[in-house]
Amino acid sequence: MNRKLITYIKVVLLVAVVYGCAHTGAETAMQTAPLENGSVYEETLENGLRVFIIKDRNAPMAVFEIWYNAGSINEQVGKTGLSHVLEHMMFKGTPRYGNKVFSKIISKSGGIDNAGTSRDFAYYFQKLAPDRIRISIEMEADRMRNLIMDNGDFLSERDVVMEERRMRYEDDPQNLVFEEVLATAFKNHPYRWPVIGWMEDLKNLTRDELMDYYRTYYIPNNAFIVIAGNVDVEGVMEKIKTEFGPIQKGPEPRKLNIQEPVQRGEKRIYIKKEAELPYVISAYKAPNVLDEDSYALDVLAGVLSGGKSGRIYRGLVDEKRIALSAGAGYSNFNKYPFLFYLEGTPLPGGKIEEVELALYEEVQKIKDEPPSEREVQKAKNQIEADFIMGQDSVYSQAMVLAQFEMLGGWRLKDKYIEGLRKVAPDDVQRVARKYLVDDQRTVGTLIPVKKDESGK
Repeated sequence: MNRKLITYIKVVLLVAVVYGCAHTGAETAMQTAPLENGSVYEETLENGLRVFIIKDRNAPMAVFEIWYNAGSINEQVGKTGLSHVLEHMMFKGTPRYGNKVFSKIISKSGGIDNAGTSRDFAYYFQKLAPDRIRISIEMEADRMRNLIMDNGDFLSERDVVMEERRMRYEDDPQNLVFEEVLATAFKNHPYRWPVIGWMEDLKNLTRDELMDYYRTYYIPNNAFIVIAGNVDVEGVMEKIKTEFGPIQKGPEPRKLNIQEPVQRGEKRIYIKKEAELPYVISAYKAPNVLDEDSYALDVLAGVLSGGKSGRIYRGLVDEKRIALSAGAGYSNFNKYPFLFYLEGTPLPGGKIEEVELALYEEVQKIKDEPPSEREVQKAKNQIEADFIMGQDSVYSQAMVLAQFEMLGGWRLKDKYIEGLRKVAPDDVQRVARKYLVDDQRTVGTLIPVKKDESGK
């Protein structure tokens, strides 16, 4: 995973603490009164497909999104990369819409389309004029059940993904270190393998395995739709029922119940790779959005790494002048607990050990003495501002709702700001002491080597 993506997620997919599914799962009667601007209509079809419509009369464009509980956590050892390869294959067409026809139709209709895969989910979206959302409904329903899986196309697309892996990981030293840290930090959890998959697994992946995965997870009762914009809610629901309603409900995919064993000591790895400078990342197991400590951990990351005024940048880059770059991050947007991390790159000629030690010293200062009220308030203000600005379009509104729903219930999104505002300096100190513990960290160090020493 590219750690820069965390910043994007903080802005667009910011998620609150979630305690349970907010909807009942029962079919909802169609409302006759017009929706208020900004309100959400929801309904569950008989086949289990859930639908959410955000009414925004001021939006010139509308967005259609369909989300599947089909991320890399649904894969298994030896079969990693299925979710991401399937995302590619979803654009290879159906008997009704041929190869690459989907995107061409959207483009000719004045819209754009794309997709994404993460550890926890896969999603597909289109932005169109409100009166053309019916096009998305027709085509997404068609490829939910009628995807063509030509073996030649599969082999070609598998090669594309393998090349993508080479570019993103094999040829990116810092991403490679992060990938190895995940594989070392997690012992009994699918978060230990990359979303894009291991290269050897991709080489051995077959068309039949991918088709089985598609049939298992791309079913109405394992998906939901989010539409946002100035759309005709009643007309949209009628169209969804016409197109998606006949699709049969599938067997419920297996439920994951994964418990990661307690880590009983620091883990440390060294990666030798052609690179200009060394790099270190120290990752700690940390709770996800289901835990109230996530609020204080979010603020802790802001205090440590809130731009150039953050403690780590100020201490390592400005004052000690030992680092070219340094910071901290916290990823709580996962279905399961993930990581809080510190990272740094020394100046040319500098020592990576000095940078690593200085990172720990900044954490220790907070353990010894809580951050000031001013620091904490500044971090909270920035997080809240990012949350609000991250919902300035129908696309981001739909993304936020979907992310909440995927992780437990969209109605609880307001709890994020409420919980964030309650964080006090003592809370920040408490979570630093609780989670940023030596025995709970996994440290990855990049050792630069010359090309002929890198094993390439």
